[in-house]
Amino acid sequence: MLETLLHASNVTRFFGGLAAVNNVSIKLRRGQLHAVLGPNGAGKSTLINLLSGDLSMSAGTIHYQGEDVSTLSMDRRSRLGIGRSYQKTNIFPNFTALENCRLAAQSRDPQPYRIFASASGNESMRAAATRALGLAGLNDRGDVIAATLSHGEQRQLEIAMVLATRPETLLLDEPLAGMGAEESARMIQLLRALAADHAVMLVEHDMDAVFAVADFITVMANGQILESGLPDDIRASATVREVYLGESEHHDD
Repeated sequence: MLETLLHASNVTRFFGGLAAVNNVSIKLRRGQLHAVLGPNGAGKSTLINLLSGDLSMSAGTIHYQGEDVSTLSMDRRSRLGIGRSYQKTNIFPNFTALENCRLAAQSRDPQPYRIFASASGNESMRAAATRALGLAGLNDRGDVIAATLSHGEQRQLEIAMVLATRPETLLLDEPLAGMGAEESARMIQLLRALAADHAVMLVEHDMDAVFAVADFITVMANGQILESGLPDDIRASATVREVYLGESEHHDD
C-alpha cells in the first residue's frame, strides 16, 4: 500500500457567501500522481492554495505525515516538505537557471541572511541546485539566463526550483500551460519520473496529458468533488463526460 503523505479532510473555503471549495477530502500518496480536473471555476487552484497554505481554510483539517498543519503558514508547510508551482511562471528572469535553483535551495538554509554573503561558493547549495536541475531535465542549461530559456524550459526550471527545496509532496498548477506538443511530451516524461519518489498533485486542462500520466483522478465541479477514481473509471463516467470531458477546453480558475 502506498504511503499517504498529505490527507485533507472536509476542506472548505468561503469567499463572502460563496464556497469556492466545499467539503473536499483528498489523499496524496508517495509514488502516485493524483490529477485534479474540472471546468472553469471548479475550485482546483483554490484547493492547491489551501493545501499549500497560500490561503487559510474556513473549515476542515490538513494532516501532513501525521501532523496537523491546518493553521501553519505556507513557509512552514514548505519546510515540512510540501512544494508547489504556480499557473504563471515564477522565476528570476535575469539570473541563470543554476542561480535560480541555488536561491531556492538557500531558502532552506538555517541562516538565510547568508543570501547576501558568498553563497555562490556554498558547495551544499550548489550541489542541491545542480541536483534539482538534473531531476527537471535541465542538466545542460544551468549557465543559461532564465529569461532566454524557452517557455517549456522555464516551466521545467520552476519545477527545478521547487525540487531544490527537497519536497516530498508536489502541488503543480497547470505545468503544461502554453506548451507545444514536443515541450508537453518532455513535461509528461518529467512528471512520470517525479511521481516515482514523490506524492504529486497535478491540476491540468490538457486531457490527453492527464490520462497519459495520472494514476488517480479527482474531478471537481462548483467547488465540490464530483467523482474520484482510476483513469479508466473517470473516462467511462457519464456524469464526468457531461460535466467536463465533453466541454471545450477551459483555462485557469
